[in-house]
Amino acid sequence: MPGTVSFIKQSFPGKPTFTEEHMPELTGKVAIVTGSNTGLGKEVAQILYAKGARVYMMARSETNTKSAMSSIRTAVPESSGELIYIPLDLSDFDKVKTAAQAFLAKEQSLHLLINNAGVGYPPQGSRTAQGWELRLGVNCLGTWLFTQLLTPTVVSTARVSPQNSVRVVWVSSSAAEAVDPKKFVEGLPSNNQPAANDEYENRGSFLVYSLSKLGAYYYASEYAARHKNDGVVSVSLNPGNLDSDFWREQGAITTCVLRKTLLYPPKMGAYTVLFAALAPEVTLDKSGRFSYCPVGTVMGGVEGYGGHGEAEIRKWYWGRVKFLDMD
Repeated sequence: MPGTVSFIKQSFPGKPTFTEEHMPELTGKVAIVTGSNTGLGKEVAQILYAKGARVYMMARSETNTKSAMSSIRTAVPESSGELIYIPLDLSDFDKVKTAAQAFLAKEQSLHLLINNAGVGYPPQGSRTAQGWELRLGVNCLGTWLFTQLLTPTVVSTARVSPQNSVRVVWVSSSAAEAVDPKKFVEGLPSNNQPAANDEYENRGSFLVYSLSKLGAYYYASEYAARHKNDGVVSVSLNPGNLDSDFWREQGAITTCVLRKTLLYPPKMGAYTVLFAALAPEVTLDKSGRFSYCPVGTVMGGVEGYGGHGEAEIRKWYWGRVKFLDMD
């Protein structure tokens, strides 16, 4: 479990130190924000748009995303940026490929890829189209596949861009620190067959969610190692405890209690995401690290199992999608 000091820092991060006034103008920059139709993703997209970026808002629901786009345009009427919708369903790998192809048909550059979309506590038995437990499939495998499909464009953009300006950001959680990777990685399903995924899910909803967010950290760490020489910065982060649709499956009473005690407006989390995406303090030498507040701090509970050791655990997450012929 996370240490008390770490938990308090992440639950009560204090006043943000990296806000709009600290962010550069982004005219001419291309960004993707997944899961940007609501909550944290919408706030991130709005700030990037306000700074002049061309923002691809990629999510499942066209209706909800276009409503979010309209809301953003109303809130920021003077922006020189663009908002573009492309459907993205991370729970179906075929649709992930279609979404990536749709983006690549429009753009030759990608400066910021913000992997924000995720699943928290879905109904028991939820699976991807290919049969994986839903949180593992969306938060890890689908996100990994989407990133890999875009990587050649990310790398080519980094080669002609200022140092440290091209980044891949992976939204994780403090839950990543709540599991012992050595203890729990053994139970990860080795395939997408029902028995393996049922057994995995039966270990408990919180543990399954935590492992999926630990996977996001491992992806960021491994991606950083693989693409540091390409000039691509890769970092993961905990955006904090946010009052968003993440809690929609938790019930009205639980949500009400959380709102009064631990939850913050999504915009506060957006500042942490955008610190990882834009702050000058985040450089290639910090690539692979985990930020839980705007200081680029590594979470000690998982550091030893990420980019600094336990390679076989990281390789599980990386290698699980080799059946897609992407590695």
